[in-house]
Amino acid sequence: MVLVLFAILVLFRDTVLSMVAIWARSDTYAHGMIVPLISLWLIWRQRTSLARQVPGHSYAAIGLLAAAGFAWLLGDLAAVNVVPQFALVAMLVAAIPVVLGWEVARALAFPLLFLFLAVPFGDFTLPVLMDWTARFTVLALRLSGIPVHAEGMQLTIPSGHWSVVEACSGVRYLIASVTVGTLYAYLSYRTLRRRLLFVAASFLVPIVANWLRAYIIVMLGHLSGNRLAAGVDHLVYGWLFFGVVIMLMFWIGARWREDNLPPSASVERAATLSMVNPSKAAGTWLVAAAAVLVAGLWPLAQWRVDRITPPPLGDLPALAPITGWEPVTTPISWQPHFENPALRLQAAFERDGREAGVFLAFYRNQNAQHRLVSSSNVLVKSKDPVWAQVSGGSREIAFNAQPFTVRTALLRGVNQPRLVVWKWYWVAGRWTASDALAKAYTAWSRLIGRGDDSAAIILYAVADRSGEEDRVLADFARDVAPAIDSALRQASGTR
Repeated sequence: MVLVLFAILVLFRDTVLSMVAIWARSDTYAHGMIVPLISLWLIWRQRTSLARQVPGHSYAAIGLLAAAGFAWLLGDLAAVNVVPQFALVAMLVAAIPVVLGWEVARALAFPLLFLFLAVPFGDFTLPVLMDWTARFTVLALRLSGIPVHAEGMQLTIPSGHWSVVEACSGVRYLIASVTVGTLYAYLSYRTLRRRLLFVAASFLVPIVANWLRAYIIVMLGHLSGNRLAAGVDHLVYGWLFFGVVIMLMFWIGARWREDNLPPSASVERAATLSMVNPSKAAGTWLVAAAAVLVAGLWPLAQWRVDRITPPPLGDLPALAPITGWEPVTTPISWQPHFENPALRLQAAFERDGREAGVFLAFYRNQNAQHRLVSSSNVLVKSKDPVWAQVSGGSREIAFNAQPFTVRTALLRGVNQPRLVVWKWYWVAGRWTASDALAKAYTAWSRLIGRGDDSAAIILYAVADRSGEEDRVLADFARDVAPAIDSALRQASGTR
């Protein structure tokens, strides 16, 4: 068993190292370093009952190992870090029934499933948690009699201006609470119902606690004339409040502890080597070798796909002239934040006194530091000193005679006009605004040997009191579509 697990870790060492790197640099996911140790400790606690188990093996479980390996390959091809990381843990878990059998795997179910909490996962919840926090804070302030002007994550009250940023989302509180709460529920309760109820509480309590924390921070600042909760003490007060809330949750949960273990119903079975069937032992070595071979197929497939590497890109072709639109010599000083594109292009145009612009970020040979869909690629960074996103949504458009949905946003800037923005992706000739579909298209395109050429397309128009910016942007999208399509095809070599 140890040899099989070691072989899997060596075969997928790049994925292991990517997880370790995130644990080391991120306070949010630093707990991942001790999750494997906790799992080993939980297994050690069961050593007496495990001694009664007679190890077996399961060829059928190799199918689970193969499925996890295929998921790892797709996630790697799509440059989605979390998918290969979850798949790696799934392969380690699936290896247990392969080599030791389902009876042992069932006995170790919780320690094995607990390993999934080591995966650095949860950043996708940031926008939703931030939105919930902002909405609750606005509601609570108004109920307290304080007038609030809210635009997206930006809140203005008589005593000052507040912004809901990533640190206000409460994702750290949520991940810490769920990890510790799940372990506490397993150790403190014996019935599944009580365990599930406490795990559910460990989800809900930190979310509500974070809402209250944000409201209290703003109130402290407001009532103290912004002398309190405006600097480093902002974070200190938040963690103190969270600590008190979690302690209360555990204290209340302790009232229903079930410490007494139920009498064991398992039949005592000998576990001496003299009782092991030699042919069964030989079968275990055979299935272990098969597990390593199946696991090794996927890094080999990845190596084979990676050999098909398109050449580096030249310059992104300039946009062809757009009928009815003239280039703007002094465009608006806004640019979306996209990290490490292979090529980048931005241009602004004007017609009948209305300004519109286009931004393209082209990607090729994507990896963890150089990819189209990433939480780091945003219209506006949360701490941008000039620009802020105040709303978002979606709408149907027809681009180059193809109807599909785009993401929309409204941006405001300091001493800048407001902008209406449309955003979507081009992946191997397909248009989509969905992050998930963009990743799926990328993985499929690489899998069939067509590369991963992709681009982000962003159109924007200046908003004014006339309210015609959507019509202006729709006209601009129709007129600029042939030029964008031609530039992307030339860059990807598919004219």
